[in-house]
Amino acid sequence: MNKTEQIKKILLNNKIQPSLQRIKIYEFLLGNKTHPTADIIYNNINKELAIISKATVYNTLKLFVEKNIISEITIDNTESRYDYNTKFHGHFKCEKCNTLYDLDLKSDFLNSLNLNGFKINNSHLYIKGICKKCNSN
Repeated sequence: MNKTEQIKKILLNNKIQPSLQRIKIYEFLLGNKTHPTADIIYNNINKELAIISKATVYNTLKLFVEKNIISEITIDNTESRYDYNTKFHGHFKCEKCNTLYDLDLKSDFLNSLNLNGFKINNSHLYIKGICKKCNSN
């Protein structure tokens, strides 16, 4: 099964009509682990698919987040970024180069916080600082 067929199957399994625009947006997210913004997604897809609008990108991203097939990352209140990886993990944002890195967290991380009696509905771990690359300069 090729990548387009795999994406169609993911969308259909999540009750999302697999339009060309939706397939291209999801494909872009799969191929770009840089946690792109909606504008970055639009600008890149628009180069090959001129029939896509910014509204379509924003609406599609909102739908994908609602269906839990992507995550919205909002570390700063200034922008949202998107991640195809919906498994529990953290993020580190470099305050110099603005790169967003995935942090691999142990599956029992939340249990280690001793939150007995609390019901967790949603969790995000965001850390800000200076990345290795910028720190060595």
